[in-house]
Amino acid sequence: MLTSIRLTDSPFHNRLDQGVVYISQEKEILSLPLSGEEKYFLTKTLYESEKDAFLWTKETSQCLFVTSKPHASKEYLLENARKAGAKVWASVKNWEEPKIFHFGTSEILFQAFIEGLLLSSYCFDKYKSKKGKAATSIEVNYPSMDTASLKELESTVKATFEARDLVNEPVCYLDTLQLGEEIKKLGQKYGFETELLDKAKIASLKMAGLLAVNAGSKIPPLFAVLRHTPANNKGQAPIVLVGKGIVYDTGGLSLKPTSNSMDFMKSDMAGAAAVIGAFCAISSLDLPMEVIGLIPITDNRPGYNAMAPGDVISFANSKTVEILNTDAEGRLVLADALIYAQKYNPQLVIDLATLTGSAAAAIGQEGAVMMGTAPQQTKERLAESGRDAFERLVEFPLWEEYDEQIQSEIADITNLGGPMAGAITAGKFLEHFIDYDWIHIDIAGPSYHKKGSSYKPAGGTGYGVRLLYRFLKNYLTEKE
Repeated sequence: MLTSIRLTDSPFHNRLDQGVVYISQEKEILSLPLSGEEKYFLTKTLYESEKDAFLWTKETSQCLFVTSKPHASKEYLLENARKAGAKVWASVKNWEEPKIFHFGTSEILFQAFIEGLLLSSYCFDKYKSKKGKAATSIEVNYPSMDTASLKELESTVKATFEARDLVNEPVCYLDTLQLGEEIKKLGQKYGFETELLDKAKIASLKMAGLLAVNAGSKIPPLFAVLRHTPANNKGQAPIVLVGKGIVYDTGGLSLKPTSNSMDFMKSDMAGAAAVIGAFCAISSLDLPMEVIGLIPITDNRPGYNAMAPGDVISFANSKTVEILNTDAEGRLVLADALIYAQKYNPQLVIDLATLTGSAAAAIGQEGAVMMGTAPQQTKERLAESGRDAFERLVEFPLWEEYDEQIQSEIADITNLGGPMAGAITAGKFLEHFIDYDWIHIDIAGPSYHKKGSSYKPAGGTGYGVRLLYRFLKNYLTEKE
């Protein structure tokens, strides 16, 4: 995969040189250092013939000219540029150091193009006996792009790769304890603080959900706390990010079917991976705001002491929950984290979790479901960041009527709603454990793809990393 980008101002020679030229709109062809006859030929080839790429070979060199499709909306305009970058990677990945040129005026489109190229270079081949070879760096030539913009782009892509790696690791390697070790390693690498609470501390904090879900496992649970506290922190209350860290989900005693359901449950910690990846970006770019990450970590197995349907557990906020389905475990461990978040008096809490098949059924892999109690303006800011990153969000309601579905005959609430609106009733469950502005994001659909597409590979997609970073950066700017 690409690991570095080099910004240069080396000239594009009058003769065709080996490289890639990104053309975001037709009129940019006039700025290319080509003869009039060559410009006419290129215009006719790319636009009149409606080709999105043309490889021009001349003498001993070759140049790939690439366009992206125009669109009326900004989000699709940027996404088309990313997809163009992904197509380029397929053509140039075996070049020693691809050179990328842009002669247009749209830096935002060129950045999206580079982003798509970088994201599509990802490869998880740790367990392959034969590993492929590809370019590890690119040279970017665009006078309008500054070093800071390029560093930000490179950092967010690398952070996304970290999240993808975590999701793609099988549980035979990435069990509860190993995920804790990976968090510590990444904290040292990127510069954020980490603390791992062991089972004794978890028990002392009365984290009933995490203890109940872990009861069937031979490996003890962990509760990870991540902290980014910049030197120039302005003293505002922190934003807290919560990620579901179920490293493998069998469903517990409510066992999942093995076919087409349990086979990719190593990805049930994609929420945790998104939070960890976001911290890699936040800390490497030293975002000047305090951010806390909370990750409850365990597997969910039908072992000796496993929680059973019909059990009742009591949380630290005195809320009692009747367990109706042990496969609805994610909301139980998130509840502990949401209660713990109260100690920080946060200005906002965002949780990410592969929580319900209902969310995936509702909107597929094209986006994630969002709901919460935060002001509408804050939710719209988050949705706008999602559109810009093309990690889109659809808001679902938290109407009072849904509360009826999780009422229990013997406890305060149950951990399972009725046969409909499952993503919402999961959100209503979580609402019982917050006393602050809060947004819940159910990423069950977009966090893991069985088949790759464009710059999103098969396996973990890293969904949420770029979304969270963009939101936090924009949120900080608007607060200033």
